[in-house]
Amino acid sequence: MLLTTIALFGLAFSLDLLVGEPPNALHPVAWFGRLVGALDREWAATERGQRLAGVGIAVLAPLCPAIAAGGAVVIAGARSPLAGAVVAGIVLFLTTSLRSLLELTRAVVDATAATATATVTAGTEGADTSSEAGAADGLETARERVRGLVGRDTSALSAAEIRSAAVESAGENLADGLVATLLPFALLAPISLPAAAAAAAWVKGVNTLDSMLGYPAKPHGTASARLDDLVMWLPARLAAVTVAVAAADPLALWRARRWARDPPSPNSGWPMAALACVLSVRLRKAGVYDLNPGAELPTVADGERAIAVVGRAAVAALVVAVLLAAGVTVIAPPGGGQPVPTGPTAGIGAAFGAGVAPPIDALAGAIGTLPDLEVMVA
Repeated sequence: MLLTTIALFGLAFSLDLLVGEPPNALHPVAWFGRLVGALDREWAATERGQRLAGVGIAVLAPLCPAIAAGGAVVIAGARSPLAGAVVAGIVLFLTTSLRSLLELTRAVVDATAATATATVTAGTEGADTSSEAGAADGLETARERVRGLVGRDTSALSAAEIRSAAVESAGENLADGLVATLLPFALLAPISLPAAAAAAAWVKGVNTLDSMLGYPAKPHGTASARLDDLVMWLPARLAAVTVAVAAADPLALWRARRWARDPPSPNSGWPMAALACVLSVRLRKAGVYDLNPGAELPTVADGERAIAVVGRAAVAALVVAVLLAAGVTVIAPPGGGQPVPTGPTAGIGAAFGAGVAPPIDALAGAIGTLPDLEVMVA
């Protein structure tokens, strides 16, 4: 199963680099986002009631994409093991995002570069007002583009502050958009592809809930935010490690410890502070946090370096995932992988792995004994 897992990593990353994110109309994460949007409402008259409703949302909502993803792999695998593996790889592709993150970050940095060029031109002797207008237009373009990365008010941000926001988001989304789903997939894929796909989809569901509901003004999102804090504890710190490795600056982790806990989130500060340290730049969200305050805000060159570092960090994360999968393959009990079904309904539980096969097979067997029902075997 190790070679299969590595092949699925290759499939997912190849699709991301060649195709990029599907349009929202075709993207399952966007479909789940619409479900979360429907859940974003007043459920009770009191704040306590809202929080209790939020617990139910946090527990149940991420199960929807998990069941859908795991079920899709089971159904495809019942037809053909190759088909099941391909579907698992597609699930990993849909739950990770690298190309779009780097492209959008670059678009923001490029827009601020255009602003800087227009500003320099406007400052030369004999320059006309068109250069000043070009600088203003470039700045507005940068502000508009960075809204795709951050949720803060960008209307008054300077070009340097916009670059700071883009670099911060690149670091945070390295953890949220790649490492968080890659880790559970790597740990479970050598044992059970449906379980790996379900775990990746579940984590993406938790991240989506937090991004849409995890605000102080939304009591029904408190439980989702706390669950995301728990789920992201390890991925955020591993992302910081990959940033330090990518920049060949392991001591950056030690320096980052000074500011990693400054942001309100217990996790997002780690990759952001690590990126600030390896780039020797200041990353600031006014009134919220100020990382590496002794340095200057990012220049255009710093923004370009940040994109390169995050790209290399993603490769480092992939190497870690392969090593984890190899470790699981070594320590997994013989015959752990994908068990061979021995009965008409045994394949249902076996597809999810040995750990959960007995109860699922028992349930499937019970259903198969009901009158007027048929268990169809592929």
